[in-house]
Amino acid sequence: MPVRITSLLITHQYTIFTSRRYVSLRNHNRYTVAMSSLEESIKAVYDANLRHHGKLTYTVPSPDTYPFQWFWDSCFHAITLSYIDVERAKNELRLLVTGQFQNGMIPHIMYWKMPVNNPFPEIHWGKRRTSSITQPPMLSLAVWRIYEVTGDTEFVREMLPHIDAFHHYLFRHRDPHHLNLAGIINPDESGEDNSPRFDRVLGLSDPRHQFVDNFKARLKLVDDLRAARFVLKNKVDLKHWVYDVPFNAILAESLRITSTLAQHAGNQVIAMWSDAKAMKVRASMHEIFRHQHLYQSVYGPRLRHISTRTWAMFMPLYAGVASDAEARYVVENYLLDTREFALPYAVPTVSLAEPSFDPSGDWKGDWWVGTNWRGPVWMSTNWFIIQGLLRYGYADEARRIYYGSLELIKHAGFREYYDPLTGQGHGANNFTWGGLILDMEELIKAAVSRDKNNHDKTEVAGAKT
Repeated sequence: MPVRITSLLITHQYTIFTSRRYVSLRNHNRYTVAMSSLEESIKAVYDANLRHHGKLTYTVPSPDTYPFQWFWDSCFHAITLSYIDVERAKNELRLLVTGQFQNGMIPHIMYWKMPVNNPFPEIHWGKRRTSSITQPPMLSLAVWRIYEVTGDTEFVREMLPHIDAFHHYLFRHRDPHHLNLAGIINPDESGEDNSPRFDRVLGLSDPRHQFVDNFKARLKLVDDLRAARFVLKNKVDLKHWVYDVPFNAILAESLRITSTLAQHAGNQVIAMWSDAKAMKVRASMHEIFRHQHLYQSVYGPRLRHISTRTWAMFMPLYAGVASDAEARYVVENYLLDTREFALPYAVPTVSLAEPSFDPSGDWKGDWWVGTNWRGPVWMSTNWFIIQGLLRYGYADEARRIYYGSLELIKHAGFREYYDPLTGQGHGANNFTWGGLILDMEELIKAAVSRDKNNHDKTEVAGAKT
């Protein structure tokens, strides 16, 4: 039997666990006073990372490491900024979409201003002031958060054509097999640049290979794409065409949210198309990714499954694709297993049982010589996992991850990622993704409120009988 950090009591809707590390509902207000100072700390990081381009502004993920605008980073930034400065959140996204290509693709990097001492590697993308690849379709998620705060339908109408154009791009150019899934052509498009999920795709057989070898393999894909004049049909049958679980889980949720946004904006055409596509993506994920009780990414013309155990296995919960039984299986056998993902600081991006697991990386002074996505905890992945757990009623597990994330920030500061065994921070300093802790807190508060309402309704119903 797997070794667990908890003892489980399965109820109809929730998995309730007991542990000395568990923070109960009664202690939910434990951080309320500290949260105001935490918000001030986040604001200080975001203010220091603020950059101007014309009349608009953007936020660099880290001034000393990532001095440009990144696609999904800006979406994370807008979500965080919705708690701090909602107008700045809007401007972050407005500037982002100015870099959108005519075919609808949003590049994953915009080089608005080149710093004097640029720490970022020079990459020959073949494009002017942007990269030639994309990242997960997060735009509608950020717009939705802003709409939740402001009710600003005009801003929704402003962003909706950009969201819709990007979604159409994905199905027109990234679904050559007509699977109703979007493929990625470079691991960087997943947002998890050197994740071991893509080792086989890159032809890297040694799970402990050096970061520089991984980096060179990904650069070759950039060079190949540029040499092919960005004609993707020449890449379809190559093994590095991947249908990735997290990318498509985000796409499914993005389409669902876009449909809702379009309804609020009075655009029934986009609403109906997005809703229909969301259902098709979910159905295809269930049909194509499901393998041996898990959902696994596939690659190449034969759609081979990638069995490497990473945090990606929890993303079907985020998209609402998994059945209740499938959700229970992955939570009990992986999330709560100390031999897999239940480490002192959760949730690692790679299972402890994987040969590629590297909790901290080979840090030698150069920013890019690090493990990145081969084991450490990232705030963005915890943010996704929490939402998936709450969606399936695993509120206590979600709270545990939230409080663990808060402790990492409290003790190690705003770092790019964290060692899941020691809690030590690694990678970039003054890294912005820690700001997602504000949204995690809001998600947990909403879950607590739902729990209380359900409890009150049960008591009222019991009193009537």
